[in-house]
Amino acid sequence: MKILLSANKNPHFLTFAEYIEKAFRENGCNVVFFENRDFIIPGRVNDTISFIKGWDLKRLNKKLISQAMSFMPDIYLEAGGWNILPDTLARLNKLGIKTVLWTVDPPRIFEPIIKSAPFYDYVFTQGSEAYEILETFDIKNLYWLPFACDADIHRPVELTAAEKKKYGYDVCFVGSGGDLYAQRREVLASLTDFDLGIWGPGWESLPPKSPLRKFIRGGQAGPQEWVKIFNASKIVFHSHYHDPSGKVSCYQASPRVYEALACGAFFVCDNQRDVLRLFKNREHLVAFKNLQELKEIIEYYLKHPDEAKTIAEKGRKEAVEKHTFSHRTKEILSRVLQG
Repeated sequence: MKILLSANKNPHFLTFAEYIEKAFRENGCNVVFFENRDFIIPGRVNDTISFIKGWDLKRLNKKLISQAMSFMPDIYLEAGGWNILPDTLARLNKLGIKTVLWTVDPPRIFEPIIKSAPFYDYVFTQGSEAYEILETFDIKNLYWLPFACDADIHRPVELTAAEKKKYGYDVCFVGSGGDLYAQRREVLASLTDFDLGIWGPGWESLPPKSPLRKFIRGGQAGPQEWVKIFNASKIVFHSHYHDPSGKVSCYQASPRVYEALACGAFFVCDNQRDVLRLFKNREHLVAFKNLQELKEIIEYYLKHPDEAKTIAEKGRKEAVEKHTFSHRTKEILSRVLQG
């Protein structure tokens, strides 16, 4: 099976694009990659001058068509969906290529996806909120397909004494902390009585007097580093993104859920709907409803490490047996082959 995978790669560390590509190859597919954000004009200029943006977008789509005609894949898989035009999808369909979309982010900027989604042969959504939006449109084959982990990368690892000292906290958080994450900042500010370690981009924009400043241990952390963080810390905490305006729903499970569980971490997060559809509360992980319950959960499991360990072991087993990118790519292939 020949797959043309369209996604965005980060030059500094692995992302879902590499995980998906690897999983298809492991399932016996011949994969060629297309960079779907390969714009000539910088994003800030593109966003402010519509003529330039339109020209660059058409150029990107022409490049995709050219690559598809050269490779002639059985399946074109678009991870994201913002930059691929309906006319491009029509051209690919005329070439006999099955077109597949897999949405990857909360639907904050969803208009381009809504416009193009009906032109795909198959549409998979990472979050159930995107599924609910798209099911109101004329989508031929629409499925909920959450993200996953790569058990070769996200796994228990042996740490040196120095690494345990550097990364070992009672509670850790790895993720963005910019202005879009006001709720996340508020939740973490309630945990400053604990031995807390925070990593991720955007935390430098905290107000000077924020109590969280002294808990920032590092900026952007790639998988090699945060796998060590997850292995070293007693509790891995996550607060999901929620639209500050309250206008955009977000139910999807963050990639951190699968990744931390696959590392064998004891994982605590907010009671995100998709998370609790995939994993059992108090069996695979622990979910909280409010700040008071969160603090009580952390206090309890720090005093009961054996119970935390049992939950972590079951969580890891569930993640690697049901929620790897190999499972997800097999489902995509199965759906397409069934027609």
